[in-house]
Amino acid sequence: MYFIKDQENIHVKDQVFIKPDYLNHPFISGNKYRKLKYNILEAQRFQKTRLLTFGGAYSNHIAAVAAAGSEFGFKTIGVIRGEELVAKVADNPTLSFAKKQGMHFHFVSRESYRLKVTNDFIESLKSKFGDFYLIPEGGTNKLAIKGCEEILTENDKNFDFICCSVGTGGTISGLINSSGSSQKILGFPALKGEFLKEEISKFANNPNWDLISDYHFGGYAKINTELISFINEFKAQYGLPLDPVYTGKMMYGVFDLMRQGYFPKGAKILAIHTGGLQGIQGMNDALRKKKLPILN
Repeated sequence: MYFIKDQENIHVKDQVFIKPDYLNHPFISGNKYRKLKYNILEAQRFQKTRLLTFGGAYSNHIAAVAAAGSEFGFKTIGVIRGEELVAKVADNPTLSFAKKQGMHFHFVSRESYRLKVTNDFIESLKSKFGDFYLIPEGGTNKLAIKGCEEILTENDKNFDFICCSVGTGGTISGLINSSGSSQKILGFPALKGEFLKEEISKFANNPNWDLISDYHFGGYAKINTELISFINEFKAQYGLPLDPVYTGKMMYGVFDLMRQGYFPKGAKILAIHTGGLQGIQGMNDALRKKKLPILN
């Protein structure tokens, strides 16, 4: 694998800086690159030839694994939630991209998908596809945490608050582990549910973190006109695109907390832009069908 230097922080407001970590790779971008880095090296070490993982119709993780397989010489298998998607691959920008990268799809029902972590289900996949290197849904495991610990560098030690969006909890766990004791890590979950605290606690080594659970906009991949307007205005004003599932909700939350006076006067805030921009096209397709404004 090859690595590039961290991008400089982008100043957005007097208190807020954004680290555009999504610029680390054109296709395996942001936290997906971080999560896959050591998993790819591990798969190479064990001389695996196949990567198998799980995801939904517009999964950033599916797109990233497919691109990583193409770049580093692995066959890739995506176990996709929803048998109805079999006939819709050509109309789905995420799945069509993954297919072009060489990914083979295995579509399963939503009921079967819930069994994805069970031994019986994994063994059935081995019987069907042979030996493979297993990467969990969303990419979070110990090696992924190790990669995410590299997001923060010495240049980031002068920030008081580090903010990130939260999906499966891997990225924030890495940030917590590599943060300074005087820093506070704030996670903005993209989905409803209190289970994330337990998941993060499995990997996080420091107590300096909290979840701000008020900005999920109804749940995973849920969006409304207020969030669309915020994302479009943000891009127009600062020249930075935000995705509607993760970073858009995080930045909306950060700005709202600033208006409420949540952050102490003079505090320096660093927001991590983890990527997810490939999902914008699919979201816009859904918004058009609902006759709602689209993301610029």
